[in-house]
Amino acid sequence: MGSLGFASNIIAPTTDAHIRLAAPLFDQYRVFYGQTSDIEASYRFLRERWIARESVLFLAIEEGGEGSGFVQLFPVFLSGQMRRLWVLNDLYVKPDARRKGTARALMRRAEQHALETASAGLTLSTGIDNVNAQALYESEGYVRDSLFFYYNRFLR
Repeated sequence: MGSLGFASNIIAPTTDAHIRLAAPLFDQYRVFYGQTSDIEASYRFLRERWIARESVLFLAIEEGGEGSGFVQLFPVFLSGQMRRLWVLNDLYVKPDARRKGTARALMRRAEQHALETASAGLTLSTGIDNVNAQALYESEGYVRDSLFFYYNRFLR
């Protein structure tokens, strides 16, 4: 068992090979949210974020060396508190690795990163109909916002 209580290791990618390992998982995540599959574009997106240090990625790797899930964090800043807040933007575990604690371990690694970087915490959003994810988040201490409405304006 890994240090977080399941049979995978959680790593922060240190090589291009790790990004290649994460790309198919990121592609499956995108497909889950209605996007067209494009593994090479997924790889390029992750690689660009990694090189520019625009995101933090943690990858769950099974004993055989295959990727089983990932979490990706993006920084934003809270002006009032003058502190960083991490947006837990992407969390995905491939179907055959679900219900084994991988998503929970990835979330806990994200929380550990937030503590290590002295940030205010983590924020996330999920689909209104994604009740399984909501149950996981609430079991990890996330609280549904009741103070603010969030608005988006997508330009394309």
